[in-house]
Amino acid sequence: MLFQNLRQRPMVLALLLVGFSVPATAQQQGMPPAAVTVITVQPQDVPLTTTLPGRVLASAQAEVRPQVAGIITERKFKEGGRVEEGDVLYTIDAATYEAAVAQAVAAVAQANAQLKSAQKEETRLQELQSRNVASEQALDSAVAARDIAAAAVQAAEAQLQAAQIQLDRTQIRARLSGEIGRSLASRGALVTASQAEPMAVIRNIDPVYVDVTQSAADIIAWRRDNIGARLEDLPTEVTLTLADGSLFDQTGTLTAAEPDVNEQTGVVVLRMQFANPDKLLLPGMYVQVQIATTTAKGVYLVPQEAVSRDRRGQPTALVVGAENVVEMRQLSVISDQGSNWVVDSGLNPGDRVIVKGLQKAAPGATVTPQEQDAAPAPEAAPEADPSAAPAATE
Repeated sequence: MLFQNLRQRPMVLALLLVGFSVPATAQQQGMPPAAVTVITVQPQDVPLTTTLPGRVLASAQAEVRPQVAGIITERKFKEGGRVEEGDVLYTIDAATYEAAVAQAVAAVAQANAQLKSAQKEETRLQELQSRNVASEQALDSAVAARDIAAAAVQAAEAQLQAAQIQLDRTQIRARLSGEIGRSLASRGALVTASQAEPMAVIRNIDPVYVDVTQSAADIIAWRRDNIGARLEDLPTEVTLTLADGSLFDQTGTLTAAEPDVNEQTGVVVLRMQFANPDKLLLPGMYVQVQIATTTAKGVYLVPQEAVSRDRRGQPTALVVGAENVVEMRQLSVISDQGSNWVVDSGLNPGDRVIVKGLQKAAPGATVTPQEQDAAPAPEAAPEADPSAAPAATE
C-alpha cells in the first residue's frame, strides 16, 4: 500500500503543475496587443542648415582721442550711456588757444589796414599816370604792393581759421552716435594730440555684425551643389543662437563674404548683420549662426525620440508594418533639424514610425498603433453583469 502511494505521488505532482500552468498560458494568450503612438512619414524636401561659431562686432566703432594738448577740465557724458554725434564729451583748458585766436584776429586787422593803404596808393598813381605825371614803373610797383597786401590778408585769415579750429577742438565731441564705454581719462589729466591711448570708445551696437568662419571644404561642396553660384549668392537669411542656448528673436542677413581663405586655418570669413534693438548682443559675445547651405530632396523627418542606436552605434527605428507587426529599420541620418533627424534612407513612403511606447514594442510583436495627432478612441462603457444585484434605493 505504501509502495503504491509512492508510485502515484509523481503523477499527482505533475497534474498539479499542469493545473497551475494552464491558466497562466491562457492569460498570456488572451492579453491585447500593446498600444503605441506612431507618425506616418512621407518624403519631402528639407533645407539643410550649418551651424557656424562667431563673435559679435559693433557695426561702427570710434576711439575718442584729443586733437590738441591740454588739461582736461570737465567730463560731460555718463559712462555706459548713449551719446549722439556732435555731443561734447570732454573740455580742455582753452586759455592758450583763446589767446592764439585773439592774436590771429589782430593779424587779420593789420593785414586789412595794409591792403587798404596799398589800394589807395594804386588809385593815386593811376590818376597821376593818366595825366602823364607818374611813370609806368611806379604804377606797376603800386599794383604789386596791393597784391602782396591782399595775399597777406588771406594768410592772416587762414591763420585765424587754424587758431579757431584749435580752440574748437578744446571741446572734444563725439564723432559717432552709439554707446560710450567707461572714461579712460579723468578731470585734471594732461592729454596730448593724437595720443596712443584713447580717452573713451564709442560703439554702435544697433545693428551689430557677426563674423563667422566656414571651412573651404564646405564652400566647395556648396558651390558644387549650386553650379555657377558665387560666395555672395549664399542664402541671406540666418538665425542666431546665444551663448545660453536660446534663440535670438531677430533674423539676420548675410552681408559680405571674404573672397580669401586663411592660410593657417583654411576657413572663409562670412559677415552677418542683425538688428539689436534691445542691445542684447554685445561686442565680443560668442554666438552660433545657423545658415542654410543646401536642400535635401526626398528625405524624411523623424522625431529624435523615435531613433535609437544598436550595439554598433547605427541609428535604428521601430516601424509598424503589415498586420501591425513591428519591424526594425536601420536608418541613415544626414543631419538634424530642431527636434527631428533628417533621414535619407531606411524608410519608405507611408511608414508608421513608433514615437511612444517603444518599451512595449519589439521586432516581431503585434501592436495597436495610433497616430500621434489623432484623438484617442473613446473607451467602451463596461457591460452590466446580469447576475449583479440592483442598487438599493431609499
